[in-house]
Amino acid sequence: MKILDAYIAKTVISGTLMVLLVLGSLLAFVDFVSELDDVGKAQYSMLEAATFVLLSLPKRLYELFPTAVLIGSLLSLGALAGNSELTVMRAAGVSIMRIVFSVMRAGFILLIFVALIGEFIVPMSERQAQSIRAKELQQNITLGGEGGFWARDAQRFIYVSHVYPGMNLGKVKVYEFDNANELQQIIHARSARYTGKKWQLENVLKTDFRDEQIKSSTIQFITWDKLLNPDLFSVVSVKPENMSAIDLYQYSDYLKDNDLESSHYDLAFWIKVFTPLSSLVMLLIALPFVFGSQRSAGTGNRVLFGLLLGIGFFLLNRTINHLGQVYHFYPFISASAPVIMVALASFYALRRVK
Repeated sequence: MKILDAYIAKTVISGTLMVLLVLGSLLAFVDFVSELDDVGKAQYSMLEAATFVLLSLPKRLYELFPTAVLIGSLLSLGALAGNSELTVMRAAGVSIMRIVFSVMRAGFILLIFVALIGEFIVPMSERQAQSIRAKELQQNITLGGEGGFWARDAQRFIYVSHVYPGMNLGKVKVYEFDNANELQQIIHARSARYTGKKWQLENVLKTDFRDEQIKSSTIQFITWDKLLNPDLFSVVSVKPENMSAIDLYQYSDYLKDNDLESSHYDLAFWIKVFTPLSSLVMLLIALPFVFGSQRSAGTGNRVLFGLLLGIGFFLLNRTINHLGQVYHFYPFISASAPVIMVALASFYALRRVK
């Protein structure tokens, strides 16, 4: 059975990776063409555009992964069915459920692969991609590592660790100098948010170097009329879907601790959790058609059928996610419902296969 498991796993994984390579290449080309509109602006050249597209590719592959698993499994397992290899396995006494188990083992390998991409590679690469684009198109912003960036406002030098949608900032450090470039004041704030007209810095540690003395004080809130131009943050804002699950969880807790709306980030967190699981669901969707009426279908029919099923699952997923936000469903339910519904339907279809 180990040989059978390894053979099926190799077939499913290789088929998935091949489809992922093809779809990823097509999307990368489309993205590069769309970036050509900005080439020539400021310092944004063809090289920066190509680098931006390559660094954005992990996010694209992450988004495409469930569809790639579906099409790849339909093609690879369909080829086994077309060559009567699945029939030979069943004739040798291997049950359908045992074959399903072998396929699911391959699915768990794919699940771990996509989870690692979404948790570690996507946030880092997307951050770097936006950094390059922002640096070349907005010369007054310098992006740093770990998601932070530096900006200058007159004699102030400001460091922001993260920029979240809604003009919410992570840790903020402000270094203020006089005209002689001597350090006058350092301000460390746990967070900051734009209230519409002013910036409110929260949990502030203020250190003053004026008059040849060092004075430190802790302040709950500081309100500033001008910290930075809010329009500058549109190029470096961290979208929830680009954050890791750990960052989403931590930021959601921060919003709740400050009595702020967190449902959008809660939903993004659970979507991040269930996206890898949707890869297993895609395998379950494919299996009834491989054993059933689609086993003799051609390659073109399988690709078309896989695309239609993938689009259908994507639309169902997004519809339930948005309905959950509109009607204030618990985010866990909004994120998990499409996966559970399709998994149950697939199990039912498998039980009817003879």
